[in-house]
Amino acid sequence: MAPVVTAFEESPDRGQGLARDMPVRWALEEVGQPYEVRRVSFSAMKESEHRALQPFGQIPTYQDGDLVLFESGAIVLHIAENHVGLLPDDADARARAIMWMFAAIGTVEPPIVQREFSHYLERDTSWHEERLPLMENHIRSCLEDLSARLGECDWLDGTFSAGDLLMVQVLRRLKGTGLLEVFSNLSAYVSRGEARPAFKRAFDAQLPADFGKTQTSILQEQ
Repeated sequence: MAPVVTAFEESPDRGQGLARDMPVRWALEEVGQPYEVRRVSFSAMKESEHRALQPFGQIPTYQDGDLVLFESGAIVLHIAENHVGLLPDDADARARAIMWMFAAIGTVEPPIVQREFSHYLERDTSWHEERLPLMENHIRSCLEDLSARLGECDWLDGTFSAGDLLMVQVLRRLKGTGLLEVFSNLSAYVSRGEARPAFKRAFDAQLPADFGKTQTSILQEQ
């Protein structure tokens, strides 16, 4: 049986591909693994049946036989380690690719998500305008370092890997903020990731049902 990934029944981003199931879908498409999607409502996410899979009541979860995983980074790593295409064969290069996965989730993403939460939850407070420059300076500092490391290369460490997949997905959250656009090499890096056929298939598959898109992997239709 194909693995099953859970996703929002109605994603807050309305099809922008920023929900946590997106990198999992992308990884599965990259390695050519058919999958199924089970959409979960916000209320169902907090019920005991879903919490048995994801104790924090979030998405995504990943079920493959008796194996149940949560946390998108852990799921992507599992996919990458068990399929060809997302991790190099060379042991040192493989370790570096995993390093970049952790860098994306542990270093670059947190200040970006903090800014998002502040925008949605605190923008009407008296302190939001004071905090915003501090948060954006933190993001710029991360982007400056990342831009310097990437340089003129296409990918972070030679060929495309799971590290690039997660990093591109994290950087996509900055689109429209004006923070990413000043780094031309990072903007081009994100565009290269989004141009990959596997990304396009995953993006199309996650669109809301009212866009007329399937809720299962496009791979299953081929």
